[in-house]
Formats: sequence, structure tokens, C-alpha cells
Amino acid sequence: MKKFLAITALMLLVISILSGCGGTKEQPTQPKAESVKLTISAAASLKDAAEELKTIYAKQNQDVSITYNFGASGSLQKQIEEGAPVDLFISAGKKQMDDLDAKGLIVKESRQDLLGNDLVLVAKKDSKITGFEDLSKPEVNKIGIGTPGSVPAGDYAKETLTTMQLWDKLQSKLVLAKDVRQVLTYVETGNVAAGLVYRSDALMNKDVKVVASAPSDSHKPIVYPMAVIKSTKQQKEVEKFVAFLTGEEASKVFEKYGFKTIKK
Repeated sequence: MKKFLAITALMLLVISILSGCGGTKEQPTQPKAESVKLTISAAASLKDAAEELKTIYAKQNQDVSITYNFGASGSLQKQIEEGAPVDLFISAGKKQMDDLDAKGLIVKESRQDLLGNDLVLVAKKDSKITGFEDLSKPEVNKIGIGTPGSVPAGDYAKETLTTMQLWDKLQSKLVLAKDVRQVLTYVETGNVAAGLVYRSDALMNKDVKVVASAPSDSHKPIVYPMAVIKSTKQQKEVEKFVAFLTGEEASKVFEKYGFKTIKK
């Protein structure tokens, strides 16, 4: 009898162990979707608006990670030509996009004009400069502009000063900067008496004031074209982000930062 009870107890123990193992069997987990990483090369003047838009987009698309590469449009163009891994390019000038298009580096049908802007003359808040005519005065010793040929804002500045017959007169005063944000910094710190920047940049700095706007007929229209880079491996996700940038929500953000949205 004792032997029978011992065998019964042993069998119950084995059944209990086996049942326990079966109950704790782990279910296979579904692999998590990999995060999509997008690299956006954008003109330096877009920085503030672009960072806010990145935050908005990230909340709506948690599986997408956006990295910005800000700089002068000419420098960004060269990086793309040299094979930099870029998914989308937003330039502050048409020339840079035209050059990439000519080399077959963009998805041609994706190209579109995103924004417009104004060119303005800025100086420190306490400056006595009242307009472009003051730039020739002896007390205005240095004037900051973006480097023409590399920085679209510098090209617009050169066109404007040439139209006003000031370009040759001001050569000894010009201080060339790597991008429009550097021009703004030069003005803010007093390294130059005045500078030519985009209105969107001027609005973001409380230490400078807009002295005058460049006449619209003194330079070519300021347009920010964007296009998907042909080498992207994330074309669908890039196109989704492009749709966001051209939507109403993004337009409100761009306008808040002083840009002009181009309606299709």
C-alpha cells in the first residue's frame, strides 16, 4: 500500500511539473519594425522652422527618425555630388538644384518650389543706419553678406547692390560669410555695421533690426526648391515627408518664421 501511494505521489509530482512547464511556455514575440532614418540637407536659413517641423512630424510618425544637415546651399550641393547619403535637398536658390538636376542626381518629377523669402538690410538695434544709401558712408566700415557663388543670399545681395550701383563702391567693406546665419551673427556681435540676410532670419534675432527691404526688382525672385535625391533608399518615406512639408500644418509654421509659402 505504501509503495502504491509513493508511486501515485511521484506521478502527481511529474504531472504537476509538466503542467507548470507548459503554462510558462513563452509565446514567440513579433519583431519590432525598424525605424526609418531620413537625412535632410537644408539651407541654413531654414533651421528654426525645420526643427519645429521635425518635432511635429516625430509625434505623428514615431517610426521615422529625421536628421538635418544645415549649411550653405552651394556646400550642400557639393556634398550630394560627392556621394553624401542624403534623402531630400531643400535649397535656398534654384541654381544649386538646377546643377544637381543637370547631373541626374535628383528625382526630376519630385522637384517643386516650397517657399519664398525677402532680402533685407539689417543692423544692430541702436544703429543709425536708415537705408542702403548709408552703406557708402565712412562710418559704415564693414558690411556682411554670404559668399556669392556658394550662398544664395550672397548672390541676391550682389544682384541688389549691383542694381543699386553700390557693388563696386563697397568692395573694400564687404565681409563674406559661409552662410546667412553667420552674416546675422556678425551683425549681432558688432563685427560688421550692417548685413544682408533673409527676412526670416532677421525676425528670429531680437538684437538686430530690419533697416530696409531690397526692392523686389533688384534681384531674382527668392525661391526655395526641394527635391528627392535619386540615391535615396527610402523614397516612399521621403515622399510622405514632402507631402507633410507642403501641407497646411507645415505652411503655418513656415509663415510664423517669416517665410512665404508657395501655393500650388
